[in-house]
Amino acid sequence: LKAEVDLLWFGGIGTYIKAASENHIEVGDPANDGLRVDAREVGAKVIGEGANLGITQAGRIAFSLAGGRINTDFIDNSAGVDCSDNEVNIKIALAAAARDDAITPVKRNNLLAKMTEEVGEIVLEDNRLQALALSIAEAGGPSANASYTRLIETLEEMGALDRRTEGLADGETYARRAAEGKGLTRPELAVILSSTKLALQDAIEASGLPDDPVLTSNLIAMFPAPMQSKYVTHIREHQLRRELVATDLANRIVNRLGLIHAFELPEEEGVTLSDVAAAFVVVERLFDLKELWQDIDAAKMPEEARIALLDRQAAAIGNLMSDVLRTTGGRVEAGAMVESLVGGVETLRTKREALISGEALQRSQDLRAQFTSLGAPTDLANRVADLFDYDGSVGLANLSLSTGIDAERLTHAFADIGERIGLDWAQGTAAHMSPSDVWERLLVDGLARDFQHMRIEFLRRLTRRKAGKDDPQSAIAKWAKSNAPAIAQFRSMIVRAQNSPPVTPAALAQIAAQARNLLER
Repeated sequence: LKAEVDLLWFGGIGTYIKAASENHIEVGDPANDGLRVDAREVGAKVIGEGANLGITQAGRIAFSLAGGRINTDFIDNSAGVDCSDNEVNIKIALAAAARDDAITPVKRNNLLAKMTEEVGEIVLEDNRLQALALSIAEAGGPSANASYTRLIETLEEMGALDRRTEGLADGETYARRAAEGKGLTRPELAVILSSTKLALQDAIEASGLPDDPVLTSNLIAMFPAPMQSKYVTHIREHQLRRELVATDLANRIVNRLGLIHAFELPEEEGVTLSDVAAAFVVVERLFDLKELWQDIDAAKMPEEARIALLDRQAAAIGNLMSDVLRTTGGRVEAGAMVESLVGGVETLRTKREALISGEALQRSQDLRAQFTSLGAPTDLANRVADLFDYDGSVGLANLSLSTGIDAERLTHAFADIGERIGLDWAQGTAAHMSPSDVWERLLVDGLARDFQHMRIEFLRRLTRRKAGKDDPQSAIAKWAKSNAPAIAQFRSMIVRAQNSPPVTPAALAQIAAQARNLLER
């Protein structure tokens, strides 16, 4: 155990691991010459747990803080549980097919054997994504400690986590760690990851979202290919259909967005977890996220670049989800919204280059350069950066639908008002800020949405008049001329903020208050 080895693996036939107290790793039975080692003295670089309770949670955390790499037993062993779940779900669907005389016992057994390899691939992919989610969460480092502390408190308030039972420290400990340059360890993040998935799953299952037809394709995709055509009816009518949809969606949200985003959005927007999940579904469909995730996963690049792409992509998706929530007032009907807005959003996506300019264009170019400097392929760097450029497209597509004005014309008007008074810079600054303080983080995220929403509401009021509906940009020019002194005063405040970096959340809040007053004239 004290040797300088790359990997120490606990588990397997004939290996007996006894859980120890405090920070110790205990092998064998101490009463019969068993070995007990302090986790901080273990010389291995990585520990894998192929058996349950091989190491105490305190031991895992101590090993991690000393520089070791370790997850938890339930992470390292999750493939076995996942495999059993897949087996049960498949057999339930095939049992229904057998009752309908759609399959004989012999054909059923042959089919199960035929699908063995694919089920293995499904299970391994699920577990790869879960481990990747931990790596992205870990990459947040000490700057994320305050947000994770707040998340732990939220989960406790929901009754989804017991901090003491799970071996999680108090907020003061995590604040002290942050000051020392240390983030949460993988064992701690693993506990939080598990709790967030369960909390999301329960919220989704308790809502009407699993019954939305838009998620039927996700349910079918959970099963091996040989079942997806011939037995699709039995999959659709699966007796655990709602539970399967909720579990799959909760896993995707946490694996792809990370642990924090889904639980901060309810505080930012005053909505429920199920509303957040529905907004995720809308964004996932409108912006073809599945294909982008697959391409990022498959591309050859340094892992640092891959994690940076996925981390920033999650932030952009969070912005787009906020756009969905504000557009609907928090009442998201996922399938209906996708169907009604897909045309307008696609129009704006295909014309992105013609619709972005000024501060927004410069910020977009800087982000692309940042990704490629890390070694990300240019195509993927561009596609992830595009997601930030699409911020506001859902609200504009919805405004186009309600007013009958072409989405492209509205977007030009949206950009026009932003450039005239400086809101493009303010919104972009807020959207890309990531303060370590939880309250400041909530503030700047809300401000990014406010800067966007106040422009859309300005256009909504403008287009209620005939002149605004016929030619929005001419109407904006007329408005700007009549309010020139106020606009000049507001622009001077923007210039002062730009010339006094770093821009603080308080400065952005003051800019937002003045912008709202200006746009309501």
